[in-house]
Amino acid sequence: MPLSKVPKNPQKVWEALQAGNERLVSGNAISVNTESRLRARLTRGQDPRVIVLACSDSRAPIEHVFNIGFGDAFVIRTAGHILDNAVLASLDYALENLNANLLVVMGHQSCGAVGAASAFLNGEINLPTGLQRPIIEKVAASALQAKRQGRETRPDFERENTAQTVSQIIADVPAARRLLDAGTLGVVGLRYLLEDSSVETVVRHGVD
Repeated sequence: MPLSKVPKNPQKVWEALQAGNERLVSGNAISVNTESRLRARLTRGQDPRVIVLACSDSRAPIEHVFNIGFGDAFVIRTAGHILDNAVLASLDYALENLNANLLVVMGHQSCGAVGAASAFLNGEINLPTGLQRPIIEKVAASALQAKRQGRETRPDFERENTAQTVSQIIADVPAARRLLDAGTLGVVGLRYLLEDSSVETVVRHGVD
């Protein structure tokens, strides 16, 4: 089902996303929102049901992961789904203007940014000195938090990086907290598994 046909309700949108991923995993993905008539209608504006912040990794394409199509998702992607001012501003814009009912942060299995941060913490590599340095620093902070709690594996670091991103968005983007409290927004942190295309729930707020 196209997300445009899903009721504007956080739980319903979350259930529709889960159903789309289940279709992918089972090999029953359908063609969604690809017809030319829809694309022409989208020239007049957008009405996405979900906002997604995800890692840029080519192996985790959002529309395929959830079997959704044109106009269904407002997507922001950065390496390691790290947050900076541009990403926070993009999230703020989307939450204030697009009336989406779900915000998803999606990390994934075998994340290169998490792998590099883990290698740095283990003394295997030095921090980059160029533009990539903030990525490793921010992801390493999440990995250190997991280590403090006795969680030492790369999957642990991937989950913690997603959880920390969710927490920071709720804390730093005023619209996220306001819409959550109003019951019009759900926020979910996920980890995508490359091995079978399923998604693992890490944290959720405002949805079951």
